[in-house]
Amino acid sequence: MISDWDDAYANADHIPGAADYPDRWEKAAAAFRAAHRRADLDIAYGDGARRRLDLFHPDGTARGLAVFVHGGYWKAFDKSRWSHLAAGAVARGWAVCLPSYTLAPDARIAEITADIGDAIACAAARVAGPIRLAGHSAGGHLVSRMVCTDSPLPEPVQQRVAHVLSISGVHDLRPLLRTAMNATLRMDAEEARSESPALLVPRTGTRLTAWVGADERPEFLRQNDLLANIWTGLGADTWTVHDVGRHHFDVIAGLEQPASALTGAFLGED
Repeated sequence: MISDWDDAYANADHIPGAADYPDRWEKAAAAFRAAHRRADLDIAYGDGARRRLDLFHPDGTARGLAVFVHGGYWKAFDKSRWSHLAAGAVARGWAVCLPSYTLAPDARIAEITADIGDAIACAAARVAGPIRLAGHSAGGHLVSRMVCTDSPLPEPVQQRVAHVLSISGVHDLRPLLRTAMNATLRMDAEEARSESPALLVPRTGTRLTAWVGADERPEFLRQNDLLANIWTGLGADTWTVHDVGRHHFDVIAGLEQPASALTGAFLGED
């Protein structure tokens, strides 16, 4: 039984060298941007400084659009730390979109959900073909929201979404009401229910992979398996992966490699 909900969601406290990861991500992302010249950076998808996206293009015509939404508990980071995670999908011929979004407390989670819908619609207007969605942690929640029956995506864009990869996603937000971070998130019980993918209905035809590091906090293992379990019962095709030897901060590393199982899951091709 969990009695300390802050500890249940405290990833950094349980990962050796956790403080080094943000700088490592930032340097890798900057190096990728410097080396990859086929990119459109800081495309506005709405008003406000954080409603911007980066779009990385492959050589030749893109096979489709792959979108990666970063984590940070809806209150931290932006697109600039994650550019390198586009590398695997770009190498396999996909255009990759990485959006920033308005962070809490400046936005409620429902508003952040709407931001991601606008970002994906903007990118979809620039890149033809099927759409694949992936997100990490809070980003896993956000991409899962895109394939619920109350998705903010325009219907023609929804129809193009062929696969969703939620990596270490938080799919039931109600436990976060018991954490100190909710002072920043400002959720009430109604918003926690209405923004929880595990409490919502997936669109007909949804295909979801719920991927988590096997060495993550028990609560993230539970949250991962919860969505796949419930959505299977609601008609979605779901797969669950516990990535052996991976924790919350390095579970995303495979997205840099075109031949990795994680990149294959992102693109729905392996």
